[in-house]
Amino acid sequence: MRVCLFLTLCIMLTAAPLQAETDASLLFETGTLAPVDSQTHLKPGDEAPDFTLPAISGETVTLSQYRGRKNVMLSFVPAAWTPVCSDQWPGYCMTENIFAAHNTILLGITVDNVPTLHAWTRQMPNLWFPVLSDFWPHGEVARKYGVLRSNGTSERAIFLIDTKGIIRYIDVHDINLRPDLQDLVNAMESLKE
Repeated sequence: MRVCLFLTLCIMLTAAPLQAETDASLLFETGTLAPVDSQTHLKPGDEAPDFTLPAISGETVTLSQYRGRKNVMLSFVPAAWTPVCSDQWPGYCMTENIFAAHNTILLGITVDNVPTLHAWTRQMPNLWFPVLSDFWPHGEVARKYGVLRSNGTSERAIFLIDTKGIIRYIDVHDINLRPDLQDLVNAMESLKE
């Protein structure tokens, strides 16, 4: 019940888009896009492909560094400086304690380069999770996960990976919409079963 109440509050507080804090002219309007443009070959129960990517913090992050220690939620977003992407990650800002309660780290991934991601995320309120660049080789991790779109961006996709490195949940979401926070919490809850 507390989680639902907290999520309702989070959704209400994050419903105001990033544009309220940022000059809206900085965001690139994409218009309505094809909801899904790729087909992932992965399914729950598969081992998650390992990867190493640069983070905007200057470090590199390897998926397998969390094996045996934490669950990992990968959040692929299509592109920096676009309205839906610019709303999605700030929506996770107030949920850090929910992720911590489920022993889960969130990794944000996009195919943009590090300088672009650095400038874009500075417009967001204190992201608590690593933001990773899948820029070069372009979209290699998105391709491994089967979520690289034909235009070179990634799908809006969530992969929940357990501490053993096994994919437990996949949501390749309509690129025009943010994934529902309650669905993500339910997916994390299912790891306790």
